[in-house]
Amino acid sequence: MNVEAVIFDWGGTLTPWHTVDEAELWRSVCARHFPAGHGDRAAALHAAAQERWRMAQTSQLSSTIGQVFELAGVEPTEELLASYFHAWEPHTYTDPDASTLLSYLRAGRIRTGVLSNTMWPRTWHEDVFRRDGVLHLIDGAVYTSEIDRTKPHRAAFLAAMAAIGVSDPQACVFVGDRPFDDIHGAKSLGMRAVLLPNDVVPPFNGTEPDAVIGRLSELAPLIDSWNGG
Repeated sequence: MNVEAVIFDWGGTLTPWHTVDEAELWRSVCARHFPAGHGDRAAALHAAAQERWRMAQTSQLSSTIGQVFELAGVEPTEELLASYFHAWEPHTYTDPDASTLLSYLRAGRIRTGVLSNTMWPRTWHEDVFRRDGVLHLIDGAVYTSEIDRTKPHRAAFLAAMAAIGVSDPQACVFVGDRPFDDIHGAKSLGMRAVLLPNDVVPPFNGTEPDAVIGRLSELAPLIDSWNGG
């Protein structure tokens, strides 16, 4: 079956993988807003974020950044949230290959989507894509902060398909950097799956990807080959 849609993971895929010291990030954010006792608040926020990610990994239950602050017992003021988002900015820049690839897919009438395990609100992700000039090239997106489940739960993949108006998983390709969340999750639903690996994300030996690429620019000829080009 020809490829009608390509759905991308965000962090580590459309945005290249960055190793981030999240404990230090929380400390730097809190230090700006809490002259006294910022270390305790930062530690509580880091622990709360780690706990919410554990829920995603063990039960595929989604979370929001608001729930992280609530669990930590810290008031999420607009200023504090803005500082947190700004602290992540160096790690959010879209891969330079993405614009050309997304334009190629659009020219070929192949729909494009994003499915990201994230606690961030949609507006933050859209601000990133808008800043980098690719928001208009994405037909639909699902951020798990808006739904009940995270990848690899099938509900997350079905939501992403619905967001771009595609009903048959066999017509979809999922591209991601996580062998379990992305590759296993997509193939369990019947999608083709392409792995963009890095040296940090742990392997998962239960499911093999349909293809492995070293950079996003390698996806276009692969899609061409699957569509008989």
